[in-house]
Amino acid sequence: MSKIISLTGDLGSGKSTVSAILCKTLDYKYVYTGQIQRKIADRYNMSVNELNIYAETHPEIDNEIDTLVKNLQQSENLVVDSRLAWHFIPTSFKVFLQASIEVSAQRIFGDKKRKNENYESHQEAMKNIIARKESEVRRYQALYGVDCLDLSNYDLIVDTSNLTPQQVADKILYGFEQRK
Repeated sequence: MSKIISLTGDLGSGKSTVSAILCKTLDYKYVYTGQIQRKIADRYNMSVNELNIYAETHPEIDNEIDTLVKNLQQSENLVVDSRLAWHFIPTSFKVFLQASIEVSAQRIFGDKKRKNENYESHQEAMKNIIARKESEVRRYQALYGVDCLDLSNYDLIVDTSNLTPQQVADKILYGFEQRK
């Protein structure tokens, strides 16, 4: 039985916050591909959205990130926050976190730590979240023939819109324990 939890889901669904709770509770290490993507965006002097569009015609961007995730298959005691960890680590406990677009935009708009995701308004955040999601879906379909929004790919789906991060983590921990 794999001792890896892979988290993916909607932008602003709480993946990072919930991952921190899971890692602390389980004493697991955290791998966060969003941070890698943000570093690449900085390296290219782009916003995350601009990098996503650029990556549609430059597969080396996704390859850099995805190679890291693929190499985790033999690891243990990890929480992997990645759009495609469920695909590259098929034995992981695969979790998808959902949130309404309004909630996602509010969370991202209010998060000052997202230095290359700054928006002038809630509406602009919603527009960019939708564009980023569409770009990612197109890329992953073209590169790997997978749909990261197909919920049948996951062991557990949690709508985080009206839950606290601890409540979400508790649901995941319960599901992970039941899977064992």
